Amino acid sequence: MAQHILRKDLKKDEIRETFVHGVESVASHQQMLWMVVSAALVVALAVFGWNSYTQRQTAKAAAALDDAMKIFQARIRAAGEPAEPGELTYIDEKNKAADSERKFLEVASQHGRTRPGQVARYYAALSEIQLKNFADAEKNLKQLDSGTDENLAGLARFQLAAVYDQEGNTSQAVDLYKQLSDKPTVFVPRPLVLLTLADHYRKTDPVQAAKLYNQVKQEFPDAADQADQGLELLDAKS
Repeated sequence: MAQHILRKDLKKDEIRETFVHGVESVASHQQMLWMVVSAALVVALAVFGWNSYTQRQTAKAAAALDDAMKIFQARIRAAGEPAEPGELTYIDEKNKAADSERKFLEVASQHGRTRPGQVARYYAALSEIQLKNFADAEKNLKQLDSGTDENLAGLARFQLAAVYDQEGNTSQAVDLYKQLSDKPTVFVPRPLVLLTLADHYRKTDPVQAAKLYNQVKQEFPDAADQADQGLELLDAKS
């Protein structure tokens, strides 16, 4: 009888122990689950926070870029000519370019990782070209050319070629134009590059210029008028 009770108690102990282990196992799995969920929640909150931060920074950069563009696009008025109420105007192109360069560089410095900040750097370079500050323009354009945005890099490369042209570095300019003609972008299409390269050759190699103008007419009928204008300038020169 006692042996039966003992066996019965042991059975109960086994059931109890199994139950306890089961509860501990469930608790352990729940703890692990909560750890995983908590980790996922932290990551989700971090991503949300970063996205929110990025969006806020981009919005600030866009507003600052808009302010800088108002300077870049400001009207040049004659001395003594009144400005409209609230209108930003200048009477000197150099002062306007200097102010726009300063403002664009400020945006690029503070928001360089955002798209508006990168666009601001491009316009800073354009302002520097107007000021004939080619060294700084080249530095900013090269920075954009090495970036990940192919369209903005294409624009930067196109302007960099123009800078080289103005500085007399013709071989470097031609190399960049050829690169762009082989790999055009949305903002720098192939016909634009070929026409610009033809204009470059018009002064030094009329035969090559004519060849490029005719190539444009053949490949891109929509740009035929511009090509014909270039050919007329060649004829007038000869």
